[in-house]
Amino acid sequence: MRKARAAGALTLVGALALAACSGGGGDTNADGEAAELECSSEAVADQPWKAAEPREFSLLWTDWADYPITDTWEFFDEIEKRTNVKLKLTNIPFSDATEKRSLLISAGDAPQIIPLVYTGEERQFAASGAVVPLSDYIDYMPNFKKYTEEWDLVDMVDDLRQEDGKYYMTPGLQEVSVPVFTLIIRKDVFDEVGAPEPDTWEDLQEGLALIKEKYPDSYPLADGFEAWSMINYAAHAFGTVGGWGFGDGAWWDEEKGEFVYAATTDGYKDMVTYFRGLHDAGLLDAESFTASNDGGGTVVEKVAAEKVFAFSGGSWTVQEFGTALEAAGVTDYELVQIAPPAGPAGNNVEPRNFWNGFMLTADAAKDENFCDLLHFTDWLYYNPEARELIQWGVEGKHFTKEGGKYTLNPEFSLKNLNMNPDAPVDLKKDLGYANDVFAGSTESRELKESYNVPAFVQYIDDVQTKREPREPFPPHPLDEAELEQSSLLGTPLKDTVDTATLEFILGQRPLSDWDAYVAQLEGQGLQSYMDLINGAYKRAAEGQD
Repeated sequence: MRKARAAGALTLVGALALAACSGGGGDTNADGEAAELECSSEAVADQPWKAAEPREFSLLWTDWADYPITDTWEFFDEIEKRTNVKLKLTNIPFSDATEKRSLLISAGDAPQIIPLVYTGEERQFAASGAVVPLSDYIDYMPNFKKYTEEWDLVDMVDDLRQEDGKYYMTPGLQEVSVPVFTLIIRKDVFDEVGAPEPDTWEDLQEGLALIKEKYPDSYPLADGFEAWSMINYAAHAFGTVGGWGFGDGAWWDEEKGEFVYAATTDGYKDMVTYFRGLHDAGLLDAESFTASNDGGGTVVEKVAAEKVFAFSGGSWTVQEFGTALEAAGVTDYELVQIAPPAGPAGNNVEPRNFWNGFMLTADAAKDENFCDLLHFTDWLYYNPEARELIQWGVEGKHFTKEGGKYTLNPEFSLKNLNMNPDAPVDLKKDLGYANDVFAGSTESRELKESYNVPAFVQYIDDVQTKREPREPFPPHPLDEAELEQSSLLGTPLKDTVDTATLEFILGQRPLSDWDAYVAQLEGQGLQSYMDLINGAYKRAAEGQD
């Protein structure tokens, strides 16, 4: 069924080059379908693109405290030089970016381009008509069309369609998809105590117990992201979803042919029971499951003090923790980022995943240069020229490339990746390249590997060869009224789940209370919530027949 849908979608994709025309905004015709745009410039996949006349488009910029934006960032000048597009920024702080973004969009005050959008976050804005149905305009996004085809992502994009059959954001595309967060271990210590590199969560428990014997003052496993990172990547191996990946809480039950609430399933209970066992055996750093920095210090400090030997993180975390160990005088360490361990449900990891993409606000379609806006965002997010520029800067000036290998020129550093750390100019902090708004969104495997250490390349290989992405769940898009109702019901349900999950794991609530916990959820309107989701699923399924 999925392969047939993908083949049908691919047939409809059409040619990649767009004819050059003149003028025109983004109105719709009498049937509510997108009117054909008349473009003043041509856009072709994998080719440079430049507006015929200078343009200015507005964009919502998220400011990271460690990398505050400056007026002198060369990044924006280079974008303007190549595309004839000047970006007018509205800045919001990372600390409350999601809330501020929602307020701006709801009030109609948001800029045209909304970056850093993850799949699912667009639903509320799509239902209210606050953002553009980008599916109406993919003929004007040749790079997006090309790479969804080449990387076999058309079917996944199709699953982004909302209740009206359209999708309202285009995601960052990944040629290879691996979990961003996973388990990082002190492999040298696992070797020291005779524990193999853990392939399963059971292996991990056995290794942690051996480490506890050798280092009795340690609590060898920590998260550092208040539990939700580890629970996210662990959940798939237990046959459920949780933590950061909980989403709407709906879990597809293949046998029943309907959605059930993940946090009431046997798989979720098994996962909670597993972590409770680690806690009771003194193998889990409880502080890291409640606050990233509690009285006992941060996880980084505990790793440096050799109190923690396995922890959550990504490729950049390996660098961060290695630096901390060396600063503490520990030089004979080996940090390894491993594939998320397998579990009772098998070798499952998260479904093949998109990364952050963008939305366009409804007012953007009224811009007389809307066609150029579509071409520009397609170039910025999906054209290989732009993706390389964003990550590495300008070839010859900032880096050299030979045989697919990128080398940063000696006068430039990328300190967050420990590249040329003593160089006077930081590519990210001083010039704005490799920024957190655009970098990493869309990546070929070559680009992803270009700035990562060999151990991360091995991690990619391990996930690709040893793990199986879980199949995406069937679509179940809600309409505007259902979204509002599901939020009213779903938010308190998830609050109860989050609280109870930590209580069970950290020994504050006996596991014998499980049935009472489920009854508590039922008393909060769980059945009505699931009726909404299953109703939306049936409606979507009927629409595909």
